[in-house]
Amino acid sequence: MAKEPRHVGVIAPPFPSHYQALQALAVTLMERGHRVTFIGQPDAVRWLGEPRIGFHAVGHASHPPYSLERTLRLAANPGGPQGLRRLITELARTTNMLCREVPEALQTLGIDALLCDQMEAAGGLVAEDAGLLYISVACALPVNREPGIPLPVMPMAYGQGLRFSRMYDGSERVYDAVTRPLRRVIADNANAFGLSPRDGLHDCLSPYAQISQTVPGFELPRRALPAHFHHVGPLRAPASPQDELDFPVMEDQPLVFASLGTLQGHRFRVFKRIARACRRLDAKLLLAHCGGLSAAQARSLEREGATWVTDFAPQRAALARADVAVTHGGLNTVMDALSARTPMLVLPIAFDQPGVATRVVHAGVGLRASPTFASSRALARKLNDLLNGSRYIAPLDRLGLEVDAAGGAPAAADIIERVLTESGPAGRMGCI
Repeated sequence: MAKEPRHVGVIAPPFPSHYQALQALAVTLMERGHRVTFIGQPDAVRWLGEPRIGFHAVGHASHPPYSLERTLRLAANPGGPQGLRRLITELARTTNMLCREVPEALQTLGIDALLCDQMEAAGGLVAEDAGLLYISVACALPVNREPGIPLPVMPMAYGQGLRFSRMYDGSERVYDAVTRPLRRVIADNANAFGLSPRDGLHDCLSPYAQISQTVPGFELPRRALPAHFHHVGPLRAPASPQDELDFPVMEDQPLVFASLGTLQGHRFRVFKRIARACRRLDAKLLLAHCGGLSAAQARSLEREGATWVTDFAPQRAALARADVAVTHGGLNTVMDALSARTPMLVLPIAFDQPGVATRVVHAGVGLRASPTFASSRALARKLNDLLNGSRYIAPLDRLGLEVDAAGGAPAAADIIERVLTESGPAGRMGCI
């Protein structure tokens, strides 16, 4: 373990699920005597719920207060190609700002090492430029590329053989074309720092240690992950009494828990089809919209078939009681569902959610459906299959055991402390 307390900085995209996972890891490190400071645009501090964690704001001129709202709107509703292009341009602008301003912050704060979310390339770039140790953390699906494995953002099934390989190669070319603004920013900043050429997020990962919230059994059949890649399962804070489910659900009533996450909780029409599907099955529905709906919309969903509609519900407790989970495919929710042995109906909307849905189906722990085109009748058929299908039990138990044994935040903290301990003065070491 680390011989002395260190000051660890955290660089992450300003999205709630990423901050939530990294905050759990930060608290674990602080309980071991380390100091942790998140570095980001001023508005991102809103996602930190633990007052002991430090926050250092950068980008006051280019990313002033309230500017994060634009990024969140684009992320929640990227729309067609133009909207997606605007979102990628916005993310590239943030990466560029961090590459310009974080180096000075590292010196001001006296940072010893960085935790770098895989989805924010600036972390690895500035750490390497500063000669700092850094650990890459995959809060979403890992961005590590590998032949024969589809990119997480691509909505395609997994298969083997020449046809699938060609399809995956073609989809990578499409992705690289769409993300050209971000790739250009990464390449330009790597060049400005005097680093070797970089062409994307996958070129900015740590050579010391890489940590993922997944487990091997949930992944597609990978063969080329680096030796210093570690699956630790979900990064979560310990459950508290406030996490108990207080909805009066009888044990003999089938219960569906539905949530589309914080960024997608405004999707009233999707929720309405879910509610109607549950009414067709005479199943109870606990629906959490994460503050995305109005009171009038919530009441409308109750008339459509939802039993309880709330802004937030204690997710782990809800999943432990639910017979089926309906989710957008956020990795946090899916890992919690696996731990609860709850089968899933995944309605992937954006980001890595298509890749999560592919893995849910491939692992045999759930089904997927289109959030746009699946009717309430089609959703009801899939929910009925999940409620009554015994074929999900064994895969869920196997993966649930794997998630429970993965180690989570304490295991990730062990890896980080080994990196800090076993590195020489210049940060040179073997991989961990």
